[in-house]
Amino acid sequence: MGILFLLLLAVPIAELYVIVQVADAVGFFETLVLLIGISIAGAFLLKQQGLATWVRFQDALARGEMPTREVTDGALILVGGALLLTPGFLTDAVGLILLLPPTRAAIKAMSRRLLAGWAERRFVPGGTRIYTTGATRTRRTYHEDPSRPPEEPPRLRPGEGDFPDS
Repeated sequence: MGILFLLLLAVPIAELYVIVQVADAVGFFETLVLLIGISIAGAFLLKQQGLATWVRFQDALARGEMPTREVTDGALILVGGALLLTPGFLTDAVGLILLLPPTRAAIKAMSRRLLAGWAERRFVPGGTRIYTTGATRTRRTYHEDPSRPPEEPPRLRPGEGDFPDS
C-alpha cells in the first residue's frame, strides 16, 4: 500500500513538472495541442487494438481454447487506455507503450517471468525449484546451497537399494 500511495503522489507531481518544462520550451497552447493530439492518436490506437484483441478473443472461444493471451492483451490495453486518458506526457508514453503490440509482447514476457519467480518463491517449499523445459516440468530439491545445481545421485550396483533383486 505504501508503494501505491507513493505512486499516487509522485506521478501527478512528475507529470506537472514535465508539462511545465514542455510549455516553457514550446509554449502553452502548443503544449495543449500536443497533449490533445496524443490523446486523439491514443484513442484511435486504443480502439484499433481493442477491437483486434476482441476478435482474437472470440476466435479462441469459438475454437474451444482458453483465451489467456487475449485476456492479458485486453488487460494491458485497458490499462494503456486509462493512462492515455490521464493528462500528461509520462502517462501517455506508458499508455502508448502498452498499446503497441511489440512492446506489449515484451512486457507480457517480462511480467510472466517475474510472476513465475514470485509465485515460486512464495508458494514452493524452501529448497525446491521447478524448471520448465519444453513440455516437461522438473522439480529438484536442493539440500545445501540453492544457487548450486544438485549433484547426481550415486549410482547403485545391482542388489543395493530399496528393492530386492528379482
